[in-house]
Parts: sequence; C-alpha cells; structure tokens
Amino acid sequence: MRPFTYQRATDPNAAVQALSAAAAANSPLTQAQAQPLAGGTTLIDLMKLDVMRPAAIVDINPLARGWSAIEPKGDSLRLGALAKMSDVAAHDEIQRNYPVIANSLKLAASAQLRNMATLGGNVMQRTRCSYFRDVSYENCNKRNPGSGCAAMDGVNRMHAVLGVSDQCIATYPGDFAQALIALDATVEITGKSGVRSLPFAQLHKAPGSTPDIETSLQPGELISAFSISGRWPRSVYLKARDRQSYEFALSSAAVAFDVQDGMIRDARVALGGVATVPWRAREAEALLKGQRFDDGLAQRVADAAFADAKGRRHNSFKIELGKRVVARALQQAVTMEI
Repeated sequence: MRPFTYQRATDPNAAVQALSAAAAANSPLTQAQAQPLAGGTTLIDLMKLDVMRPAAIVDINPLARGWSAIEPKGDSLRLGALAKMSDVAAHDEIQRNYPVIANSLKLAASAQLRNMATLGGNVMQRTRCSYFRDVSYENCNKRNPGSGCAAMDGVNRMHAVLGVSDQCIATYPGDFAQALIALDATVEITGKSGVRSLPFAQLHKAPGSTPDIETSLQPGELISAFSISGRWPRSVYLKARDRQSYEFALSSAAVAFDVQDGMIRDARVALGGVATVPWRAREAEALLKGQRFDDGLAQRVADAAFADAKGRRHNSFKIELGKRVVARALQQAVTMEI
C-alpha cells in the first residue's frame, strides 16, 4: 500500500472541502487522487492491490450521525448513504414494502461485510474484472486509459453482455444498485455548490470511449442519500451465482409489480451481473404493462431483456442464463402473497 494523507471530516462541508482540495492539489481532472472512507470494504481492498492509489483519504464516518437514517414516510422511502447494509436489510418496513431492496442487500455480501459496508459505498464499488484488479496487466482502459481491454480476447466468463463498448466489457458487480434502478430511485449528492438530486439511472456512466469515467460525480461530491417514491411490496431480487455463499452474480434480476385484479398496472425489471452499469430493461417492462401474466409472457419479456446482448467466447452462456433468471423472477414476483 502506498503512502497517503488522512483527514477525518466532522461535517459534510468539511468533507467536501477536504476532498475538493485534495483532488485539485493532486489531479484537477479526477477524483481518484482523493477518496472518501466509510466502510472501506472496497477501497482498502483495491489500495492493497495497488489498483487505487489515492494521495488523500477523507474519513467521512462522523457524518453517519445525519447520513445513516432509514426513513419510510407514507408512500416514500429515504435511505442515508452511510446506513449500513445489514441495518437496511433487517428493517421491518423495508422487508415488508421493499423486499427487493432487503433481498438485494442480503445477497450482496457476507454478514461481516454487510455490518461494515454502507449503501453509498456499495453503489460506488468498482468492477471485479480480474484484468482491472491485477496491475500486472497493462491493458485495462479503466485503470490505464487508452491501453486497451485485455478481457476482450482473454478470459471473460464473468464479463458483461449488455452495455458493452469496444473499450470495455467489465461487469458492474453490485446487487443493491439493481433494486435502486428498478424502483426509479433518486440519488442526493452533496458538493461545494450544495445539494443536488439526480435520477439514480444517471449516476453510472456506460463505458463508451471513456471507461475510466464511471460516474457523474464531480470532484469533492459525495452521495448523501437515496429516495424512492411509492411502495413495492410485490418485488423480488433473484441472483444466480457459482456458489450459494458470498459470491458475485453471474446473472440477477430485480423485479417489481403493481398488480390489480390480475392485471399488471406497472412493472419494473432490472438486470445485474450481465451489464457494464446497473441495467434497466425498459423494453421488457413495456411488454408487461396492461397484461395478465402467464408463462408465455414471461418468456417474451425475458427475450426482450436480452435482445441487444452481445456475448463473447466465454460469457455467451449468460444470455440464456439471464433469460431464465428474468422469467423465474417474474414468476416469483407475480405469485407473492402480500
């Protein structure tokens, strides 16, 4: 691990100022040289691997006093970015009205990690691509912009089939983000200019020509909360993985329904483990609305969700696997007892 400076921020303004100053002093164009520390379950790991080399660490844990609240209010939900994953997953209101959130968090990591990790840190975690995490490989456009992508012709079993570019096929690894994007969440961002809100779907950037730029956050900005409108008691998160214990998804689906008198009034479908960013399958959702559910509809929706998928040598199996995961998640959601 390389040397770095450490600061402990006592309030949001101090955190923003410290991060902004460190970023400007070391690299005006990127926030990579100044990193916030909360649970640290991803950041410290990547620092030990020498993948991330921040010159400055700003400890934001004191902000938890105001940024860790779990606030269900009527038909809405607000989650502080420093809330622990385990606390949110165990919350009665979350389990009752937002089971897709509770399940995505429970399946995201081991119990020990969930007790440490925060919601904000979880959605900002970086890819598990082995070529990104092994610095002996020079050609990784996320780590070394312009160097190429070793995964294209390398071992790419865990890589993305949706949202890929000719620059990067690394999969976004998170689970919680799929629930957020499915439920049209809003992310609250605190920065030098105050607080701004952004649809969660706009937080992560698809690789395009600049895979090293992963989010819409500006230097010094921090995620302070997530908000969701409406209740979604008929919702599920289904995850297929190589082993039942702590493991990242080969394919996952976050599904939410609003069903009345057997008719689907609204439907949400998000995919994980198969895309470069948290992925909303809007074309698939459109097939569900105004319909009565049956197995044939489930298959058509699953096919639509992967209509634009592009497999490579080792990961093409994810397309068929992903379709089956979507179909099963839809069936589980529509038959839930609520």
